[in-house]
Amino acid sequence: MTRYLFVLALIFHYHITYSQNMTPEQVVQKNLDFYNARNIDGFMSSFANDIIFVNFFDGKVTISGIEECKKVYRQLFNLSPELLSTIIKRIIFDHTVIDHELITGRNGSKDPVELVLIYEVRNELIYKVSVMRK
Repeated sequence: MTRYLFVLALIFHYHITYSQNMTPEQVVQKNLDFYNARNIDGFMSSFANDIIFVNFFDGKVTISGIEECKKVYRQLFNLSPELLSTIIKRIIFDHTVIDHELITGRNGSKDPVELVLIYEVRNELIYKVSVMRK
């Protein structure tokens, strides 16, 4: 019940705070907050229907479209009760937000995962995420 109330409060907060003209940074932060809450519907609300995730180094598309994205992240959220992403550094450049993140609790693992994510935002939606892994 407490988690349910937290999620409702989070949704209400974002509706009031971001209901008009969000900056790319606000879009990405909203997405990250829903990720950390493991709220699949809120998380998906930040993505364009034609969202793609690509490997930064070889350009290979790893996720294509909103339905595939939802499937991948629903499974991740279900398998990761302690999932948490912490921003090490954030750079904002025009419509692009670059986050250096440290993720813990992924798929139940205690080992942290360090990533750089490059979010491209258009019309207040993330339409491309480039992922850089060590």
